[in-house]
Amino acid sequence: MHFFSSLKLKITTVLLLCLVIQVQAQVLSSKQIDSLVEKTLTTFNVPGIAVSVIKDGKIIHLKGYGVRSIKTNQKVDENTLFGVASNTKAFTAAALGMLVDEKKITWDTKVTDVIPEFKMYDAYVTSEFTIRDLLTHRSGLGLGAGDLMIWPDSSTVDKKQLIHNLRYLKPVSSFRTKYDYDNLMYIVAGEVVARVSGITYEDFIESRIIKPLGMTKTAASWYRLKDKSNVIDGHAPYEGKLLPVGLSFGEIANAAGGIYSNVTDMSKWVMAMMNSGKYGESMDKKLFSPAVARELWTPQTIINGGSPYNTHFSAYGLGWFLSDVNGYFQATHTGGLSGIVTQVTVIPEIKLGIIVLTNQQSGAAFTAITNTIKDGYFGIKGQDRVKAYNDNRLKGEKQAEEIVAKIWNDIAAQQKTLTTKPDPKNYYGTFHDAWFGDVTISEVNGKMHFQAKNAPKLKGDMTYYKGNTFIVKWYDRSLDADAFINFTLDNNAMADGFKLEAISPLTDFSFDFQDLDFKKTDKK
Repeated sequence: MHFFSSLKLKITTVLLLCLVIQVQAQVLSSKQIDSLVEKTLTTFNVPGIAVSVIKDGKIIHLKGYGVRSIKTNQKVDENTLFGVASNTKAFTAAALGMLVDEKKITWDTKVTDVIPEFKMYDAYVTSEFTIRDLLTHRSGLGLGAGDLMIWPDSSTVDKKQLIHNLRYLKPVSSFRTKYDYDNLMYIVAGEVVARVSGITYEDFIESRIIKPLGMTKTAASWYRLKDKSNVIDGHAPYEGKLLPVGLSFGEIANAAGGIYSNVTDMSKWVMAMMNSGKYGESMDKKLFSPAVARELWTPQTIINGGSPYNTHFSAYGLGWFLSDVNGYFQATHTGGLSGIVTQVTVIPEIKLGIIVLTNQQSGAAFTAITNTIKDGYFGIKGQDRVKAYNDNRLKGEKQAEEIVAKIWNDIAAQQKTLTTKPDPKNYYGTFHDAWFGDVTISEVNGKMHFQAKNAPKLKGDMTYYKGNTFIVKWYDRSLDADAFINFTLDNNAMADGFKLEAISPLTDFSFDFQDLDFKKTDKK
């Protein structure tokens, strides 16, 4: 009996070794990763990318590619700083976990116990809203609800105003029933960190996570970087060319997407996550407990989603997207700012971590790189991820371009045949939305003009379309968010309100025009 058990064990061991050898034979070498990234740069028109691959507790690939900015053509290296965007959310969740370890809060502490003025649209939701709810995208608000309070970066709304204005955002689903990605709740989560710890959110992240891990170049926001000599510019495509773009969020949004880092420093963060919060040469130090580590990677909100890896479940944890890929548990997150997209992926069972930072807003680019590297570890052959994701990208862009082109062609044709147009003066005035604030529609340089008070970048000329609908074309073309303005009229045929709707289906969800409902405030 012992003999057969021993023989069985030996056979199993040999088979496992053969399997490991077979899988390892498919793993991409550093040279192959170089080729993959160079192909991605060209295919998706991305100026610069940085990649790190971590395996078995060691960094086996760490490199920058391309240029930081098309304005300078300076090279990206392993120390080049990118906005990691929503990959910041994992740091915010971890910070709260550290306070849970210290028994200062629990995951299910009510938000109003920490922030008494916190108030949602519904009184029941307000009273039941927990710290866990802040992190799990199940508030009942719609996708990106309220993001125009923080996006673009010119917004003048402060944190006090933002927390106050949450009460005006109407839900689109019942509380805790549906996943809809949300940035504003993470800003509130950052305020919880500040009030419970007694120091600012930024100081907590830098002193309690960034500094202990030795992330020497990283800061909680672009504004806090000590050295900006090796930082990327973001880039947005416009009419076949790239435009350098500025920042997306101001300081108010740091807990949702503020951190600036590089692949060298982010590798230290990923290794700490793979080791349940432990770090240091002997793994004798810890950021947070194994219990907190488990909670961060425990499914909280179910997500509908597919995957090329035979995925059976998708969920959101606390600051992480969770799923199974090819039979393995995966924790990942993406991040997007204007002109910047990033991805962090961890597959703990095979001790694999992949970090891809880019300075162009093509999510297809980082997905192609990450999944091609994963294919190597999964032993998957014959998949051209770069081509597949590029084909999908081109198809989506073509459809969006056709929609937008048709609108402008209709306008051009209409201008030639239109004998009468509405008097623009019937639409002038100041209009107010409860959470977004005031918009002024007036005449500037002989043209109908739109200007948002709290978001100075949202300004542009308006063109008549049809009926009581106009189109606003933003001066900042990198926004890629031109919109319909649909007016309502009073009994005297004067505008008394309007709503906005994005023209292109590819408009970033943070332009949450659908949540706005403007009413005229200066009626005569």
